[in-house]
Amino acid sequence: MSPGIHFEIRLLILGVAAGAGLMALYDLLRLFRALVPHGWLWVGVEDLLYWIFAGLAVFYLLYEENDGALRLYVISTIFLTMIVYDRLCSTILRKVLKKIRRYLKIGLLKRKRK
Repeated sequence: MSPGIHFEIRLLILGVAAGAGLMALYDLLRLFRALVPHGWLWVGVEDLLYWIFAGLAVFYLLYEENDGALRLYVISTIFLTMIVYDRLCSTILRKVLKKIRRYLKIGLLKRKRK
């Protein structure tokens, strides 16, 4: 294969890794929210900071790997990877988090009764 094709494939793989990494980071944020409940204002601030970080991460990827040139397929790859990751991996995590939250609530109710 030509070096140009290798470059494009590498860029595509980095886009997939970036999308999965960004969603894994958001799952950590979800885990933090499940363990430390807080109000809607802080949730909004956390989301704003996350999306600023995500935008900077995508910009950095394009700047470092592609000399700052926009490639629609890289941005699309990141976005589609985030959607697929959310539908596959994150649904499992959300189910586990719901069970943990339910278990913690039951434990707290039992302690209050005693």
